[in-house]
Amino acid sequence: MGRVCALLALAMLVAGCGLAGTGATTAAQAESAAQQAAQAQAVQDQVRRQIDAAQEKAAEQRRAAEADGQ
Repeated sequence: MGRVCALLALAMLVAGCGLAGTGATTAAQAESAAQQAAQAQAVQDQVRRQIDAAQEKAAEQRRAAEADGQ
């Protein structure tokens, strides 16, 4: 009976290590996904600023062209 309990305890420890490894892997994947989302948001913000700047420049050029034409 003692051997059975010892083997059962050993099996539970090994299974626990596997679960801990799975949990660590899942946490690492979640952190990686969060970093990728933050990078994507940063790129989106940068593109949005570039578009706004290009639109403002085009508007200034139109105003200058209209002022020259009048």
